[in-house]
Amino acid sequence: MLTEQVKFDERGLICAIAQEIGSGEVLMQAYMNEEALRKTEETGFAHYYSRSRKALWKKGETSGHVQKVVNAVFDCDRDCLLLQVEQTGAACHTGNYSCFFRTERGGERTGAPFLGELARVIKARREAPEEGSYTSYLFEKGIDKIAKKTGEEAVETVIAAKNDNREELIGECADLIYHLLVLLEEKGVSLEDVCSELKKRH
Repeated sequence: MLTEQVKFDERGLICAIAQEIGSGEVLMQAYMNEEALRKTEETGFAHYYSRSRKALWKKGETSGHVQKVVNAVFDCDRDCLLLQVEQTGAACHTGNYSCFFRTERGGERTGAPFLGELARVIKARREAPEEGSYTSYLFEKGIDKIAKKTGEEAVETVIAAKNDNREELIGECADLIYHLLVLLEEKGVSLEDVCSELKKRH
């Protein structure tokens, strides 16, 4: 039991960080007391402790935006928990997927978190097509069109690499990754599925 392994502070609390397991995107930070952690372990869904209301609460209890906990690990000092979750809906009360949507100096998120964001946009275009959207157009045409475009971008990526042109390679890789994400969405495969397979091969 995690409750027997972690260190709660003088208030009986421990910091908990929720991370989307598929993309690695950090979603939110909250606190747990022993009861919240025990409830999380028992139910498989994230429960937290509200310091202002002094009460236990289940994430998404009223909104439906629950967090299914896939894995939970603690840091080297045992005083902070990382919850790797499958997030339903938005994690933030503002409606943003992550609470960490504000960036310093107007910067934008990059790396794995952005891939998760892009995958969600692609999924939204499949579920609610938009007129003029290239992504919606690809889903309308189906797997043959999507697979063809993915193959074309793969070939163009190889050519760009052979041309030894950095900017060209970056552009072609971006095209390839985008079309690959569309292909994955069309076939019902998630980034988490792919990352899990890569981890097996590590």
